[in-house]
This record gives sequence, C-alpha cells and structure tokens, in this order.
Amino acid sequence: MLTGQALLYFIYMLAAASLILAGEALYLSFAGRRSRSMAVNRRLKRLAGDVPAEQTLQGLLRERGLTDSGDFLFGMVWLNRLYTQSGITGNPLTFAATFLLAGLAMALLLALFFNFSALAALIVFVVVGLVLPLLVLRRARNKRILKFAKQLPDALDMIVRSLRAGHPASVAIGLVAREMPDPLGTEFGIVADEIAFGLSIEQAVRKLSQRVGFEGLHLLSVSLSIQAKTGGNLTEILSNLSSVLRERQKLRMKIRALSAEGRVSAWVISLFPLVMFLVLQIISPSYYGGVWHDQLIFPIFTLFGILALIGDFIMYRMVNFDF
Repeated sequence: MLTGQALLYFIYMLAAASLILAGEALYLSFAGRRSRSMAVNRRLKRLAGDVPAEQTLQGLLRERGLTDSGDFLFGMVWLNRLYTQSGITGNPLTFAATFLLAGLAMALLLALFFNFSALAALIVFVVVGLVLPLLVLRRARNKRILKFAKQLPDALDMIVRSLRAGHPASVAIGLVAREMPDPLGTEFGIVADEIAFGLSIEQAVRKLSQRVGFEGLHLLSVSLSIQAKTGGNLTEILSNLSSVLRERQKLRMKIRALSAEGRVSAWVISLFPLVMFLVLQIISPSYYGGVWHDQLIFPIFTLFGILALIGDFIMYRMVNFDF
C-alpha cells in the first residue's frame, strides 16, 4: 500500500511524464509539417509524408494522365501528351468534364434566358467546352516549358559538378531532384526513381522528354544515348549542352524584346473593335437602330470574327520565331 505522500509523488510523476509526452508529440507534428512545407518540390513533399518511393512514383505519373510505367493512358496520344506536358494534375476526365458541363450550362442559359438561337448556343458550347480547354492546356504547357528551359542549364551544371566529384550519373540526377524546385525537381525525381526501379538513364530521360516537351531535353536524351553507345567524356558533353541552352535562352529573350512592339500592336488591334462595341452599347444602345435585328447581322458578325482571328494568327506568326 502506498502512503498518501508517496501517492502524491506518483501523481506528480505521471503529470510530468504526460506533459513531456504531449510536448514531444506536438514537436514531432510541427517538425513533420515544417519538413513538408520546406520541401522544394512536390515529390519531396510526398516523400516527407512517409509514402514509399514506389507509390510516390506511381501517384506522380497517374495524376499526369500516365500509366504506372510512364506510358500514355488513353488512345488519343496527342491530347494525352498535351495534358501531360501542361503539368496540370488530377484526373484528365474530370478536367474535360468540367469544361463540357460549363459549356453546356452556358449554352442553355443563353438559349433559355437571352433568346439566343440554337446555332449561337451551339457555337458557345463548342468554344467553351472544346476549344477553351485546349487553349488552357496549350498556355499551361508553354509556361511550364519556359520555366523548365530556365532551370535546365543550372541542373546540368549541378550534374557536371557532381560527376566531376566522382559520383555516378544516377546519384547526380538524384541530387538535382533534391535541390531544384518544380517543375524540374519533380521531373528529375521521377527520372531518379525510374532508374532506381530498373530503367536505363537513356530510357528515363527519353520519357522525361516526352513528359515535358522541351527540345533541350531531346538534345540531352540524344547526347546520353550517343555517349552510352560510343563513349566519351559525359561531363564535357553536358557542360557544352548547358552552354548551348543558355545561349539559346539569351537569343529567345532578345527576340522577345525586339518583337515586343509587334505583340502590343497585335493586342491593341485585336481588342479595339470589341472595346468600341462595348462602349457604344453602354453609351448609346440604339446606335445601330433597326439594323441590329436584321437577319444578316449574325452571319456578318461571324464572318468579321473569323477574319479577325485569321489576322490575329498571322500577326502571332510574325512575332514568334522558331530557331
């Protein structure tokens, strides 16, 4: 039997132990969240949650519309490639269904409440449900490729320094995956995982080029393939490739600076008719009079819109260069 004083000491010890355990639990929870928040890319955030590397790799591939082996998921390869290269994560069917339902809802709303004709409602559905998602994917892909192009020379320099320090190529790629932010960090992390699970470096980099769509990665894939078959100094090859990519980036920025005036002129010329139309509708709604209700007004506006889009496309091609 414990005396009253001994029982009191025992209770004090239990209370102190409880406080220590509670503090430790709070610290470990905070430290785990901090490590995940401080991770430089999405792959490291997944790995910080104690998820096995194989499941992390499969999850990263599935959310990009790919199979567990990194191949395209559905039959329309060009559309699957566009979705994968855009970097948008999630189910591709959910992405497509969102725009289709939005286009259908907008078409029904215009037809039922604003007395739009069936042809006009159909055009709105096609534009919102089919054309708009393609434009969103293309814009996301172009922005992602530009970010990747800025990061790739630094990543190649990091690989070169690691190789010169005596590390194997797989370790150098893993170093880039740990140190570089997205989008390059996660993509090289997928390459490192694929190499760890049995793919050769050439095959992993070839799949990386397909996932990203950047031509510099195609050059990297060809360089690695030639080096693996014929031999050569890999560090020198990657160092030269890094210099070439940097010079191409400088040339691209110089071209954008020289063509900036043309791009601004294209935007002004394209938006001016729409802005003036809206201003007239607000200031003087009766400006067009009875002409607005004529049967020919919609075909004429459609023809003018198509001609304007053709002009915009010509101006776009005039200020964009492939080199």
